[in-house]
Amino acid sequence: MDVVLLAKAAVMGIVEGLTEFLPISSTGHLILAGSLLGMNDEVGKVFEIAIQTGAIFAVIIVYWQRLRDAVAGLRHSPVQQRFVANVLIGFLPAVVLGLAFGKAIKAHLFTPTVVASTFILGAFVILWAERRQATAVRIESVDQMSGLDALKVGLVQCFAMIPGTSRSGATIIGGMLLGLSRKAATDFSFFLAIPTLIGAGLYSLYKARALLHASDLPLFAVGLVTAFVSAYACVRWLLRYIASHSFTPFAWYRIAFGVLVLLTAHMGWVDWRD
Repeated sequence: MDVVLLAKAAVMGIVEGLTEFLPISSTGHLILAGSLLGMNDEVGKVFEIAIQTGAIFAVIIVYWQRLRDAVAGLRHSPVQQRFVANVLIGFLPAVVLGLAFGKAIKAHLFTPTVVASTFILGAFVILWAERRQATAVRIESVDQMSGLDALKVGLVQCFAMIPGTSRSGATIIGGMLLGLSRKAATDFSFFLAIPTLIGAGLYSLYKARALLHASDLPLFAVGLVTAFVSAYACVRWLLRYIASHSFTPFAWYRIAFGVLVLLTAHMGWVDWRD
């Protein structure tokens, strides 16, 4: 396979890993990177979704002990049973609404105006959430969440179907607005990403199976590995960062990126229609 193409796959994997778990929309960054690198054809779009699986393995490694405890305690621990149930409850709305409205959203909402608007609007939501966080916390740990809390976060995650919103941004900031601490919201966002992103990746590969060939394996392998490595570094960094910092810098970054979307669209440099 072409070395240049493999290098492009590595860049895309790094972009995916660095942006998937930050509240800045990995989809928006992958559209930009894919357009600049010439990887925005049909196979490239499948590639973007499939490499999310590499990023999610980073979360599994980081939280391995907690996930292992959850599996081991399923038969006898009410705490672990509630934890697993909450993740499944939070995952369910994305499945239902994604299957029902996914095609319509792709057809009508992947426009520069929508992407830029959601980037900028999301920034103001982050700023608002941070201002009220100090007085609104009622849940300090994921283990304190109820099924209703999980369902609410799962419903908020569905806003990420709108391009530019950010799945992590929707779940973390949405969780904070619903009364979760910054740490609890971030942890649950990561746990919720496991079934959500693996499911989306496998579903995308299944739908596009006719487009893929054995010769594409090296391309996907490079993307998966680089996404895993960069996501692992990013998740570890983010968990340290939130211990003493707010998400406010990401809000200003989103505003700047929203302006970049409008500029690149106006100049015809990037096709933001996916």
